[in-house]
Amino acid sequence: QVQLVESGGGLVQAGGSLRLSCVASGPTDRIRAMGWYRPVPGQARELIAVMSNSGSTDYHDSVKGRFIVSRDNVKSTVYLQMNSLKPEDTNVYYCAAHTAYYARHVSPDHWGRGTQVTVSS
Repeated sequence: QVQLVESGGGLVQAGGSLRLSCVASGPTDRIRAMGWYRPVPGQARELIAVMSNSGSTDYHDSVKGRFIVSRDNVKSTVYLQMNSLKPEDTNVYYCAAHTAYYARHVSPDHWGRGTQVTVSS
């Protein structure tokens, strides 16, 4: 079972930056893609940024140009560099891993516990 542990959340003023990290453990060779999601009221968690093993990336339209997802495959870690943060970015951010198959519309197989990001105005 792949396990994911996030770190790096916190409180920041609007316009500031944060970097989230997520370390995977267990059978990490099964991971096809890793990234970040956040909850939406009444809906499933939405994709924020994901990077596949090939290096291709997917982003939510609201974060394009502000957030950057990256991976260190040696360390089995995925990062989310969050720049130009806005109050509407406030949320819990969940690290996720796809092991069976990755596509933008497919839910991840594994989840971290989440890390809180709060952006003050």
